[in-house]
Amino acid sequence: MQAASKKLPFWLKFLYGSGEWGISSIGMMRSIFYAIYLTDVVGLEPRLASFGALAGIVWDAINDPIVGYLTDHLSTRWGRRRPFLLWFAIPFGLSFVILWSAPDWDNQLALTVYVTLAFMLADTLQTLISVPYLSLTPELAPGYDDRTTLTSYRTVFQLVASLAVVVAAPSIVDALLVHGYSQQQGFMIVGALFGFTGAIPLFLLAYFVRETSTPEQSESLPFRDILRVAWKNIPFRYASAMFMFNWSAVDMVAVAFPYFLLYWVAQGDLLEQVNLFGFNLALESAFFGILLLVCILFVPFWLWMAKKYNKRQAYMTGMIFWVFVQLLIFTIPPHNVPYMLALAALAGIGVSAAYVLPDSLFADIIEWDELLTRRRQEGIYFGARAFIRKLTGAFVIFVTLQALGWSGYQTPPEAAVNFPQSESALLMIRLLVSPLGAIMLSGAVVFAWLFPLTRERYERIQSMLARRRMPDRFK
Repeated sequence: MQAASKKLPFWLKFLYGSGEWGISSIGMMRSIFYAIYLTDVVGLEPRLASFGALAGIVWDAINDPIVGYLTDHLSTRWGRRRPFLLWFAIPFGLSFVILWSAPDWDNQLALTVYVTLAFMLADTLQTLISVPYLSLTPELAPGYDDRTTLTSYRTVFQLVASLAVVVAAPSIVDALLVHGYSQQQGFMIVGALFGFTGAIPLFLLAYFVRETSTPEQSESLPFRDILRVAWKNIPFRYASAMFMFNWSAVDMVAVAFPYFLLYWVAQGDLLEQVNLFGFNLALESAFFGILLLVCILFVPFWLWMAKKYNKRQAYMTGMIFWVFVQLLIFTIPPHNVPYMLALAALAGIGVSAAYVLPDSLFADIIEWDELLTRRRQEGIYFGARAFIRKLTGAFVIFVTLQALGWSGYQTPPEAAVNFPQSESALLMIRLLVSPLGAIMLSGAVVFAWLFPLTRERYERIQSMLARRRMPDRFK
């Protein structure tokens, strides 16, 4: 097994991080543009489209732990994780084209069935890629700080991919429309572009990288028993709770902030723009662009903080800072764009910690589990991580839309360019983005504080595992 003190080569860190390009770019495009594609391009009635999305989310939640179980129990000469990337990287990219290739049918029910099955196919292939990809983290980087470094490379690609999708996807579709292509063709071409560029790094990663873990052989447990064993892992419970609150706050920013920017800051001016560095940008593009740029710039800072102190302290520092910024957001007055952009930059500092550090903390629970069970079960734990992540996103969307509905939020009429909301709706929007987001972040701080795996404890666990793995004559 790779020694904890051995430095990871740059090519390995870069190649591993590049695998996140496909997962994040495809996931970001699907989360932002798929709903409007179904209603405005495919022509599905919104309520029917919601049933299709619901079926996809249910299947999405089911397949993550199943794939995690499969990756833990696969035994080949190539390893346990690499075969999934070798087998499914190219189909994963092709499925993204299928996702944006709905046929021109008049039958609404038939269209609903098609888009539901296309979503389930694409999501299944994404799970077959993402779970083994994430499970490679503790196997490629057994050292405490190495995992933070490896995760930071993945985070940079994640943020750059998200930024690229938000800027490039609508621009490409608009440019194709000018040249006589339809919106359907535009989305298919964008899907092919991001599907191809996302599949290649994953395939190259599987081709060049070798798995380094050497799990002890033992009898296999039934799937239900493994889930029960995972729940007995005390650090896993705290990490799961921290992960849930962390991504609830991130998702709340993504879901609720467009409402806040358009209806509170712009006071219902749906076409308001801001000139940023000589470019006229929509408020949403300016806000999220600055936030993501600061996220990327502060990745090295949080890596340095984690190495100088430890990952838990660095994460708590970032989250506490973000709590104060989140509360200040409530004080943004209408039309004060400079103040809004300044807080976007400050929020990006905390969001950067939220992206970089939770996964590296989560990876440390694998050795605790191995010490107790004599098994390496990364797939189960990272399958559970993906399950928590997706259910958290669904919960935030549900809460946001339910709260807006009860507050009297009104959908703007077609072709409206100025549409103010009621005072009750505006108050609810401000409460969602500021106090509620701060409460979620505070929950993440509490569970990070309770997380029991400090650097010192982790190193003791590694030492105990190293002695166990040694032949008896060397003990």
